[in-house]
Amino acid sequence: MSAQQSAAIAARLDRLPPSRTIWTIIILISLGGVFEFYDLFFTGYVAPGLIKSGLFTAQSLGFFADLGAIKVAGFGTFVFATFAGLWFGVVLFGQAADKFGRRVVFTWSLIWYVVCTAIMAFQQTGEMLNIWRFIAGLGFGVQLVTIDTYVSELIPRAERGRAFSINQFITFCAVPLIALLAWRLVPIKPLGLDGWRWVVLVGSVGAAAVWVLIRFIPESPRWLALQGRQAEAEAIMADIERRVMAEHQIALPAPQPAAPEAEGKGRLVEIFAPAYLSRTIMLSIFNMAQVIGFYGFAAWVPTLLIARGITITHSLEYSFIIAIANPFGPLLGTLFADKIERKTQIIGGLLVMGLSMAAFSQVADPSLLILLGVLFTLAANIMSYAYHSYQAELYPTRIRARAVGFVYSWSRIAAAFAGLAIGLLLNVYGVPGVAVFIGIAMVVGIVMIGVFGPSTKGISLEQISR
Repeated sequence: MSAQQSAAIAARLDRLPPSRTIWTIIILISLGGVFEFYDLFFTGYVAPGLIKSGLFTAQSLGFFADLGAIKVAGFGTFVFATFAGLWFGVVLFGQAADKFGRRVVFTWSLIWYVVCTAIMAFQQTGEMLNIWRFIAGLGFGVQLVTIDTYVSELIPRAERGRAFSINQFITFCAVPLIALLAWRLVPIKPLGLDGWRWVVLVGSVGAAAVWVLIRFIPESPRWLALQGRQAEAEAIMADIERRVMAEHQIALPAPQPAAPEAEGKGRLVEIFAPAYLSRTIMLSIFNMAQVIGFYGFAAWVPTLLIARGITITHSLEYSFIIAIANPFGPLLGTLFADKIERKTQIIGGLLVMGLSMAAFSQVADPSLLILLGVLFTLAANIMSYAYHSYQAELYPTRIRARAVGFVYSWSRIAAAFAGLAIGLLLNVYGVPGVAVFIGIAMVVGIVMIGVFGPSTKGISLEQISR
């Protein structure tokens, strides 16, 4: 019965016209995600300041210095701790949103981020810095999974792609902010405090302010109905419908009959059942491949520019210019997000990323480096919003957060080790070696999505999951 009630709620959501009511909810969710992206991306931008602070000597790193046995040394331990925390967080807590609700996990993971990152900003040794980086990752890693689940379940199917493009436009606005703050603060010590610490603290303060706003976000009525909490689901759905009708001054059309999701027990093991196994394998491999290009460039762009002969100061300045492009990829996507098949957008983004990285490795002129960096960034972020929407569409509501968490977790562990590989390749083969590595990964991602990915454009979540 709960599956039928959830399908009825979904049908009522899908017949809603574009409205300020729904888009306000999407924007508030996205504001909560801004500081998750802030945290993910500040790693590369504060790297010069962290290294200059002397936090990555063997004595300062404590037991993290032992990671040298697997070629993890210096600043690499911070990158490793970041993505290891994200991976464990998604694996351990990825099912929390399916069990306790989207809104609860969304809220508390933001609080976790604020507290742990603020503590991290005042650590005086590399060892404690990495420990708090890992702990912070446990909490905010599950936030991104929850956001994907949340957005996909609240938006009518005709606007699902556009919702993810707007979501990522807002969240990617964090990247130029980080780059600007790093450019201006990392080289100096305002009030005697290292500039990189100020960059970290800005994220915590901003996230605390956003936490006040998310009180106005409702729980997913789809999820509530599936849990048998029909009265709560009905109250939220009725309130949304009432506000949409008042906004448009029209009566809503009758919802179209909708088939419920296939029955299941709501356990992680379901993603390995015959109905979903090929999707799980495809998305797991894809996530490992895409992250090599996405974070391989974004997290290393200041270092890659230095390797192309740019000074540290100019590297941060040019990185800021490139970072400005981050929100504009998803913004461009609003023009075609629901007109072009999702998998086609992903493949196109991966192709442009591979080609622009290859060209980046061969030029030295600063203006060309910036232009290619901007092109790579635009393509990467179009690919990003498209695949975040895509992977959330491929599983049923009862296991959506668990499934997205599992396949997404592979990008975290891959990013941890890809960072090591990129560091090694950069030292031995320079930027061309990094470009070959990223190019191979992009080909793998294209094959996974192009050959094994199903179509989803304009199809209801319940139908896709069947």
